Amino acid sequence: MAQKNVVVIMSDEHDPRIMGCSGHPFVKTPNLDALANRGVRFTNAYTPSPICVPARAAFATGLRVHQVRLWDNAMPYTGEQRGWGHVLQDHEIRVESIGKLHYRNAEDPAGFDAEHLPMHVVGGHGMVWGSIRDPFRPRPNGPRMLGEWMGPGESTYTQYDRSVTKRAVQWLHEAAERRDESGFVLYIGLVAPHFPFVVPEEFYNLYPLDKLPEPKLHPSTGYQRHPWVQEYADFMGSEDRFADPDERLRAFAAYYGLCSWMDHNVGQILAALQDAGLANSTHVVYTSDHGDNLGARGVWGKSTLYEESVKVPMLLAGPGVTPSVCDTPVDLLDLFPTILQGAGIDPTPEMVDRPGRSLFEVATSAPDPERPILSEYHAAGSNSAGFMLRKGRWKYHYYVGFRPELFDLQTDPEELHDLAGDPAYAQTLEGMHRALLAICDPEAVDRQAKADQAALIEHYGGPDTAHTMGSSTSTPVTAKVDH
Repeated sequence: MAQKNVVVIMSDEHDPRIMGCSGHPFVKTPNLDALANRGVRFTNAYTPSPICVPARAAFATGLRVHQVRLWDNAMPYTGEQRGWGHVLQDHEIRVESIGKLHYRNAEDPAGFDAEHLPMHVVGGHGMVWGSIRDPFRPRPNGPRMLGEWMGPGESTYTQYDRSVTKRAVQWLHEAAERRDESGFVLYIGLVAPHFPFVVPEEFYNLYPLDKLPEPKLHPSTGYQRHPWVQEYADFMGSEDRFADPDERLRAFAAYYGLCSWMDHNVGQILAALQDAGLANSTHVVYTSDHGDNLGARGVWGKSTLYEESVKVPMLLAGPGVTPSVCDTPVDLLDLFPTILQGAGIDPTPEMVDRPGRSLFEVATSAPDPERPILSEYHAAGSNSAGFMLRKGRWKYHYYVGFRPELFDLQTDPEELHDLAGDPAYAQTLEGMHRALLAICDPEAVDRQAKADQAALIEHYGGPDTAHTMGSSTSTPVTAKVDH
C-alpha cells in the first residue's frame, strides 16, 4: 500500500486576502501561490473563533467553541477532549508537531507522539486577565499589543520561525530515511505574520512606505464603529498608541513583510518535501488560526467578526488533488476529517457530534454556497458574545445585547454597508437569525461562557489576582531558538 502522509502548516493571524493567489495587488507570496496553483484554494474559509486559543482548540477537536467550552486565551486545550491526533495514535500512525500549538503545556496528552519546539500559553494558564468580562478590565498602562518597535529587524518570533522551519526541514529528511510504512502526519506551527510587527529587512523593504494604501472605514473619516466593536477598540486602543504617522506606516509594511517572510519559510518546507522524495506521497494543507483587522475601521489584531479577522487561508494540495478554486464555505473544523482521510483513515466513526466535512469531499462535490459556517467570540475586550454566520451571499453578525449587522458579500465584499436596519432586508435578517438558532442559542451560550469564566477567575483567587495573570501582548518564546 502506498504511503500516505499529511503535512499541516498553520500560520498565525494571516488574512487570506493578503496573498498573491487571492488577487492581492502587491503582496508577494510566491510559494503559497505555487501551492495554490497545484491544489485547491478555498476562497471562503473561516475560523471557529477569531482569537488564538479557542480557534486552536476547535481545530484540534473538530468541535465548535461552544461545544468544547474553551472560550478564551486562558482556556487552552489539554487533550481531555478527543482530537484528530488521538485518532491517529489509535491507528499507530506517527503524529508529531513542530512549532506553535498554543495548548496548555507539552506534558498534556494532546495527541502528538512528540512536540518539537512547542509554544504554549504562558505558565499553562494563559491570558487570565482577558477572562474578566461584563465588565472587562483593560490594562491601559501595559505594553502595546503590537510591540514596542515596528519595522525592520529581528524579534524572538522571527528567530522562532527560523528555528521551526529548520527543524521541519530536518524532520522531513529524517522521515524519508525512516520510511514509516503507515505514513505520518506532521503539524508545523509558524507564528508570522502575528505581531510584534518586526521583520527581517529584506522582507520589510519589499513594501515602501509611500506606496501603502490607507485601510478602509477609518473613524477619522466620519465612520462610526458598531458599539460592540467600539468596546473592543476601547479595550485595546492600538490605533491611538502609535508614536507618530511614520510608525503607523511601518506597522503596515512590517505586516506585509511578515506575510512574505512566512511565505519564504513555507517555501523551504515545501522544497524539503520535494528534496526528500515525499512530495508524491504527501498531502499539504496551509491555513491560519484567524486573520487580522490591520487598521480597517481603526482596529488592529483579531477579535472582530469582519472578514479581515474571521477569514483564514485554506490551501490543499497533493496526490490526486485536481487544481481548482472552491467557493463552498469551509472552516478549521473541516480539517479534522481531512487530516484523517489524508492519512488513510475513515473519519466517519469520529464525526458524530462534529460538523466538519473533509476538504477532499468538499473540493470534488457540487458547490454548496448555502453551507452555514459559524464563528463565535467570547474573549478579551468583549462584554458579551459575538456570533458570525456565513450562509450563501449573506453574512450575519449577532451580538448579545447589541444590534446585529448584515452584509451582502456578493455586492459588498468589503462589508461597507450594513443592511440590518434596512426594512427591505428584514426577511433576510430573520432567516439568518433562524439559521443561527438552528446551530445554537446565542444567549444561552453567552451565559455558559461567562459562568465558566467566572469559575476560572474564582479558581485563581478573584478578579484582582486574575487581572495580574498572563501576557499583555504576544506569548513569549520559551523554546530554544536559533539566533
